[in-house]
Amino acid sequence: MAGRTIWKGYIQFSNINVPVKLHTAVQQDRIQFHLLHKRDRVKLHQQMICAYEKVPVPMEEQAKGFELEDRKYILVDPAELEQTEPEDGRMIEIHEFVKTEQIDPVFFERMYYLEPDITFNGYNALAGALKETGTSGICTWTMRRRSYLGALQINGKLLCLNTLRYADEVVPAKALKLQKTPLSEKELKIARDLIGQLSAPFQPQKFENEHRKKLKDLIDKKARGEKIAVLRPRRLKPTAPDKLLQALEASLKKVA
Repeated sequence: MAGRTIWKGYIQFSNINVPVKLHTAVQQDRIQFHLLHKRDRVKLHQQMICAYEKVPVPMEEQAKGFELEDRKYILVDPAELEQTEPEDGRMIEIHEFVKTEQIDPVFFERMYYLEPDITFNGYNALAGALKETGTSGICTWTMRRRSYLGALQINGKLLCLNTLRYADEVVPAKALKLQKTPLSEKELKIARDLIGQLSAPFQPQKFENEHRKKLKDLIDKKARGEKIAVLRPRRLKPTAPDKLLQALEASLKKVA
């Protein structure tokens, strides 16, 4: 079920404006814990403590500062910061269209659904064209005093908006400086066969958040007053390089 509309605006490309409504495409489902005073089980409140005087600092005496060097800061007033914030707008401006396959997945951040705000043929025409050409519209927009870079894409018949990370936020894979290791044709063939044996349609509903399930079970047991047995975690050893072929053959036999 789609959530409430969080933003309204227009997709703008060339001389066409397509009215749309923005909805979140993902939702967080996490178990939340509170920090309590262990003795009386009352919630604890955070305080800003001066590292020098060791006393709480009230809000009116707090300031934001940027560290130029060790213990040397420049102070920035809220009014000065406000001048740097972008003005809210209603336009998702498409700057160019690129092949979707060219966008490295590392750039994707968060997805939104775009619903047509009113009956408008431009929405269906844009969606159809993106699907037919296999392209994404690289765009920018402002929402809630923040500027975004994104990719306008198609999901079935629905337009979606993926926020993208900026290039300077992405660590290139080559920075890892991975060492080249020899791989035999036999090892490669067994790995391909193993992937073939385990291949299946993508069905995410088959999988469950095991960590969340264990947390919920723990909370339910403690709520019933049951004693919790603390188990030592099992640690797996990495496969030694000279045992890789043997491990691949054993895995292939297991799924055959």
